[in-house]
This record gives sequence, C-alpha cells and structure tokens, in this order.
Amino acid sequence: MASEYLKRKYKDVKPEEKRELTPAEKRKNWWYYHKWHIAIGLALTAMAAGLLLQVLGAGRRSPDYQVAYVGAHSLPEETAAALEAGFAALGEDLNGDGQVVVQLNQYPSDHGMDGEAALAAQTALMADLVSCESYFFLMEDPEDFLREGQVLRRLDGSLPEEGEPAEDACLAWDRCPALAAMELGEYRYFLLGEEVSGDSRELVSGLFIGRRGFWTEKTCAYPDGCDALWEKIVEGAAAP
Repeated sequence: MASEYLKRKYKDVKPEEKRELTPAEKRKNWWYYHKWHIAIGLALTAMAAGLLLQVLGAGRRSPDYQVAYVGAHSLPEETAAALEAGFAALGEDLNGDGQVVVQLNQYPSDHGMDGEAALAAQTALMADLVSCESYFFLMEDPEDFLREGQVLRRLDGSLPEEGEPAEDACLAWDRCPALAAMELGEYRYFLLGEEVSGDSRELVSGLFIGRRGFWTEKTCAYPDGCDALWEKIVEGAAAP
C-alpha cells in the first residue's frame, strides 16, 4: 500500500498529454523506421526491371550522365531541359549511341499537405542512392542533404569515413565557370491561373554541385566518363 506521503506528493500530478504529431512529423517518423526496407525492395525491383529491359532490347538509349536535383520545389520544365542540354554540351557520348544524353532526376521535398507525393519523392531519391543512378548532385541545401546520408565524395576525391561529415563535398554553382557560363534561357509556367516567368540561370545560381562517392564495387554507369565531366565542371572553380 502506498504511503500517505506519496499519496499527498502526487495527488495533483497529471499525466503528460500526448501531443499530436503534424503530418510532416508523422511522415518523417514513418520514413525513419521503414526507409531501408523500402530501399532494399526498390533495389531488387530496379535490378529485375533492368534485366527485363535488356531482354526486350530496351535501354539502348540510356543516358550517358544522370544528375539528381534535390530541393524544396521542382525546377520548371524549361529550366530542367536547359540544364540537361548544358551538361550534355560539356559531356561525351559514353554509351556509343551517337548522342550525348543527360537525364535530370528531380526529387523535391516540399509538397505542402500532400503526404503521398512527399513520400514518393523520398522513396525515389532513396532508390536512386541505392541503385547508384545519379553521379552528379545539384542541391539547394547541401547541409540538410548530407544530414540524411553520407553519399558525396570530398572535392579532393577522397571518401569520408563512415559517419564522418564531408564538409568540403560541394561547390556553389557560381563558383564553377563552366556552370556559370551556361545559357539556360527563361522559364514560364502558370500557377493558380497566374503566369510565372523568370531567368533560369538566376533560378539555379544558388544551387550547389557535388559528386557521388562509392564505398563498394557498385558504381554508376560510366564512372570514368563521369569523372572526366566532373573535372571539366570544376576546372577553374574558386575555393569554397
């Protein structure tokens, strides 16, 4: 039986009320416990799909380079197409199909209250990382990206130790002459009935670029060619 002292001491103590999580917090909590299960499933699915494409003769027009964009909102279609063309102008035909093809993979994180779209974007990014699809990463917030997982190589080419942050893993867009000189044109789209337009180069000027690091034998397609393009991109770049 509890003592009279304890009864008096805790008589006015009320249990702490459980705070309701916001939709964003629920998604983050769910993703924390399930992301690797999804990643493994996606990797197996991607491998099966790749084998199927080879059997069917598809995939011959695969991209020479893949670039991942990680930011709050998707880039406009005109800006994305201009970036692909700009990177292609610096690259080479790595797969021998007679053309230089660059594929920009967009992984926006802000979908407002659309939890399914946000989860789909996170899942697609995780699948990209597991499958080593993208070699180049354009990031709106590199610190936030690196907190989610260490996948970038240092600027000197070395690989950080597991769990070690790579503070010098990216360069600002405007510090790279090859990027700053790209002619990206204008973008134009409609939002809630209103036309939105602007300069694509101005839109991407605040981005950062980094390259994928590989800690195992698994790499992206054409790693040597991607390394060569990286050297062109960072040639003459100002120190971070």
